[in-house]
Amino acid sequence: MSTDTALGHDVLVLDPLPQSLPELLPNGEPRVYQPVAVTLVHGAQDAVLVDPPLTRTQARTVGDWVAASGKRLTHVFATHGHGDHWFTAQMLAERFGAQVVASAGTIEQMHTNVSAREALWDVMWPGQIPPSPVTAVTVPGNRLTLEGHDLHIVEAGHADSDDCTVLHVPDLGLVVAGDVIYNGVHQYLGEAAGGGLDAWRKAIDTVAALEPRRIVASHQNKNLDDDAARLVAETRQYLDVAEATLAAHDTPVDFFHAMTERYPEHLGTTVLWVSSRAVYLAREGGDPWQTLLAAWL
Repeated sequence: MSTDTALGHDVLVLDPLPQSLPELLPNGEPRVYQPVAVTLVHGAQDAVLVDPPLTRTQARTVGDWVAASGKRLTHVFATHGHGDHWFTAQMLAERFGAQVVASAGTIEQMHTNVSAREALWDVMWPGQIPPSPVTAVTVPGNRLTLEGHDLHIVEAGHADSDDCTVLHVPDLGLVVAGDVIYNGVHQYLGEAAGGGLDAWRKAIDTVAALEPRRIVASHQNKNLDDDAARLVAETRQYLDVAEATLAAHDTPVDFFHAMTERYPEHLGTTVLWVSSRAVYLAREGGDPWQTLLAAWL
């Protein structure tokens, strides 16, 4: 369903956050997180915010950006359960009187990430993350309506985490892809052990089947365009390169250096190092949660 009311979208890319961890990366760089993109899909009067950020400061920046748009925020939507894409959802929802929405699978993953806050997220950003109650609800048919236009919540399955979704806006030829698609940033492979790369490839296929013209990746280099064909191809290629590189190297340090040499312009080397550690630690067996905790911290 659509009307003559035109839709548009705007993207705000927040700069990478320093982490409160002293260890340097193997290349000598300090630990800094990835850039995070927030998307506002809007009509003449109303708007939907996609993937609210992590910290109070980021949320205030996003909130001021939304307020400056002059739009009435009706919904805050999270594509998946990683905290950097929703921990400030309720803070922003309360500011604008909006409703937090997500898929059933994402809501389950939100609860998992809340349980990990004290041991993981709050260690990396102590005192910076607001209270993060899980207030998201599902919507009938995984569909939102914005001034007569349908916005589809599409289940993509496993990408860089379980139960990922994307927001498809057919009338814009747009997919807001969360972490299914990346754009000039190292992809997080830490939860991809045990066949996760093949599952991620299927998630990419799900996005490609929507035939978008433009894709917003939640982790992106803001200087790059949003051409859908390029982003789909490059996200697939990164997985292929990572898989081949993992097969060719025996240590996380060697994998890290090989990937930075292959992708010298990519942002997010801290996440590359976390991925490197996580994948090689997973080969040793043990509890998956403890493996991820060791990789991040």
